[in-house]
Amino acid sequence: MNILILGGGGREHSLAWAVMQNPKCDKLIVAPGNAGIAMIAECASLDILDGGAVTEFAEAEAIDLVIIGPEAPLEAGVADTLAQAGIAVFGPSAAAARLETSKTFTKEICDAAGAPTAAWARFEALEPAQAYVRAKGAPIVVKADGLAAGKGVVVAETEAEALAALDDMFAGSFGAAGAAVVIEEMMRGEEASFFVLVDGDTVLPFGTAQDHKRVGDGDTGPNTGGMGAYSPAPVMTDAVSTRALDDIVRPTMAEMARRGTPYRGVLYVGLMIDNGAPRLVEYNVRFGDPECQALMMRLGAQALDLMQAVAEGRLGDMQVTWAEDHAVCVVMAARGYPGAYEKGTEIRGLDTLPEDAAHMVFHAGTRAEGGKIEAAGGRVLGATARGATLAEAQARAYALVDGIDWPEGFVRRDIGWRALG
Repeated sequence: MNILILGGGGREHSLAWAVMQNPKCDKLIVAPGNAGIAMIAECASLDILDGGAVTEFAEAEAIDLVIIGPEAPLEAGVADTLAQAGIAVFGPSAAAARLETSKTFTKEICDAAGAPTAAWARFEALEPAQAYVRAKGAPIVVKADGLAAGKGVVVAETEAEALAALDDMFAGSFGAAGAAVVIEEMMRGEEASFFVLVDGDTVLPFGTAQDHKRVGDGDTGPNTGGMGAYSPAPVMTDAVSTRALDDIVRPTMAEMARRGTPYRGVLYVGLMIDNGAPRLVEYNVRFGDPECQALMMRLGAQALDLMQAVAEGRLGDMQVTWAEDHAVCVVMAARGYPGAYEKGTEIRGLDTLPEDAAHMVFHAGTRAEGGKIEAAGGRVLGATARGATLAEAQARAYALVDGIDWPEGFVRRDIGWRALG
């Protein structure tokens, strides 16, 4: 098979790494890719938001399957254009992708499906939103309605913090994504990520993970795109997973099909679990980042078979085979992230680290310059490792971190703390 992956972050590096382990893969192209991806696959310069350009490229390269990594091409309808051209694609239509691209849409779907989630209200103007916050009090959650690169959510512990978030969003901090806001009740409990594959008919539970959104140890500081993750998540017991499927996922998928927008792809189900009862925090319509790195580390070559089955509508014939192991991904970010950070700093020591079935450093925001690897983003690397236990996987991941010479970077030192106590 000839395969094209769209994207250039840590998620796409891990997807490429897994796909390359499957003997079905004859040729792999990643657009635009990054410095790490270029070491294992061909990288192409391509506007991944232009469905016509992507389709033309796929036809010229005789691509058999396109895997869409990030959410922006899904919002732009790239999967629709590819499907119309008869090219197999892993990723939902633009209409189905609204489960991530519009917080309001997701809330309306949940209400129609009876899926448990936080109480909410939507606002398109600052003053009514301020009045709502004052009436409800804190803690409270303020979300930009549209896509904001994983950063458009403020969990406000005080009324002042919530009002400041509203000021920022309506002042244009998140561009068009913040033109409307959704304000939600604060849900208490333990958060976890539940992944399912869907081909329009079949829903197949895929795996669990737990992300660390806050920038600092002990879950302190502002939200980020994710500072680390581990898989599996112990809080996602069989009973909790079954309840999430029956109460949240399947009713949502049924409602989407009823509206004429059946879902096809991977669905990230962000859950808050309180005394064994899951409630929906959010849907993402692609693999989470950095959860994907931990999942792919454990899954390996199976990933391609499963994504192909989704694209071809034969998921009912598949099953996921997990080893009894654990994986941890520790994100190395540029100092200052999620605020202003410096680009162009050199990263040394990567060539001395082990790269095998139990150790990988996935590149996110990197570039190759003059024979050197340089930081080119906020989240830059994902040190990822497998182990027989979570503690072993964590120790191996931090050993990778400690082998990297990059003074301008930083990590959280407590990835996996909830499960490890």
